[in-house]
Amino acid sequence: MRRFAIPFLLALGACTAPSASDVSESPPPATAPAATAEGTRIIDQQAAAKLLAADGITLQWIGWNERGRVHVRMESGTIRLTGSQIQPDGPGRLFIDGEVREIGADYFVFDGTIRIDETPDAGRHCEADKLWHFAITQNRPYWRLREFEWCDYLTDYVDIYMPGTRP
Repeated sequence: MRRFAIPFLLALGACTAPSASDVSESPPPATAPAATAEGTRIIDQQAAAKLLAADGITLQWIGWNERGRVHVRMESGTIRLTGSQIQPDGPGRLFIDGEVREIGADYFVFDGTIRIDETPDAGRHCEADKLWHFAITQNRPYWRLREFEWCDYLTDYVDIYMPGTRP
């Protein structure tokens, strides 16, 4: 009987809840399911309010001075996000459409399509439909796409701006 006690205690110890130092607000890995059947998982209400009032979207190839439009809304418990930026004097385009699966204090997980056309080079077309991670880093007033080289090894900075910020 005694020889089973130690493995049992070791297995029981592995089941204990994580300490506060083990828990972080960073987004889950891309392979982890972030969606819930109830809609967007809101960990931080203030961050959700800021995202719902977002004030533009940019892709650095098109420019930071003239932001594109972003429409963020709550639909049946799910935050939906649609946005685009059009190059004022050229063919460059950015398009984003999908759902926010989770939002924390400094990040959100987006499930949807991002498409970049004709920028920075003519003929460039990048499109993917997947889980994406946006985060606020270095106290910036925007969420930046964290998958930088997802298409043809160019670094694409897609930024979604908090309300009340201007270039």
